[in-house]
Amino acid sequence: MVDYLIVGLGLAGISFCEQLEKNNKSFKVISDTSQTSSIVAGGLYNPVILKRFTLAWQAEEQMKEAKSFYVSLENKLGVKLDYTLPVYRRFHSIEEQNLWFEASDKKGLDKFLNTKIKPSTNPGIDAPFGYGEVVGTGRIDTQTLVSSYRDYLRTKGLLSEETFDFSNFNQTEGGVKYGSFSAKKIVFAEGFGLKNNPFFNYLPLQGSKGEYLFIKAPELKEGRAIKSSVFIIPQGNDIYRVGANYERNDKTNLPTESAKEELLAKLRSVLKTEFEVVDQVAGVRPTVVDRKPLVGCHPEIKSLYVLNGFGSRGVLIGPSVSKQLYALVEGNESLDPEIDIARFTQKYYR
Repeated sequence: MVDYLIVGLGLAGISFCEQLEKNNKSFKVISDTSQTSSIVAGGLYNPVILKRFTLAWQAEEQMKEAKSFYVSLENKLGVKLDYTLPVYRRFHSIEEQNLWFEASDKKGLDKFLNTKIKPSTNPGIDAPFGYGEVVGTGRIDTQTLVSSYRDYLRTKGLLSEETFDFSNFNQTEGGVKYGSFSAKKIVFAEGFGLKNNPFFNYLPLQGSKGEYLFIKAPELKEGRAIKSSVFIIPQGNDIYRVGANYERNDKTNLPTESAKEELLAKLRSVLKTEFEVVDQVAGVRPTVVDRKPLVGCHPEIKSLYVLNGFGSRGVLIGPSVSKQLYALVEGNESLDPEIDIARFTQKYYR
């Protein structure tokens, strides 16, 4: 018997595995490749919601936790994950510049918003009103993170690469049993796959499909992430990630022509240099009605836990929220009410 079974190995599953290893807990991971949102994510860690110039939920605390978390993972896995990357918000008008100045005076935001307007210096981007710079930002290479972590678990014999079969799952007096695996507790970190989980599918997980284009633009020569109507994120070797859109009806991981045309129209309104599309990817983000994570214990079965609902900010949310879940399970510490699934129990659980 191990201490934990973990179902899912995206940002949520990896974050919780790290909590377990740090605390010398034994575990096994069961994961297929059906959920792609962590792999295709843009990976930016950015504490500011750039549409409204507001601070993201618990951004300051999450930034501190995330930085040390990814440094530790780089050392452990022997790969480069964290790329320092300035994020520049393209202004559409003088009015937006003024709103930026107002926001930079607010407590919390003042630590992250540079009050000096950055002029447009790249002829390949149409930015007559310049940019606002967000301080302390960067990009996590989530594709390398997920693939490297899977390799790490394989070498230690901790990964079962299969689709979790609920007909093969049973509760026992001492915990849970799945096939030949027995554990004291199980944590479901399945992303949007939670919709098929009979124990937690009552939770209001909506899901939002996001698609990215990859373009090659040899003459652009841009080293910053530019936020306009879309993000333009440099990947190296003249490749840029462009996106993402938000589609609430289509819940597949298949790229679509309609999303491609939408992203290209937005990109062409900003970019003034030639480019070609070299790839397109898609994934369904695990989004929640109140835009907060889903964390906690099943209302009736005390060996079942959930870690989900990170939405589009998983690289920031994962480390700190996983730490809270571990403290709940092992130390009986209370969760932040904003993430506790108890907030939905009375309304949704039957």
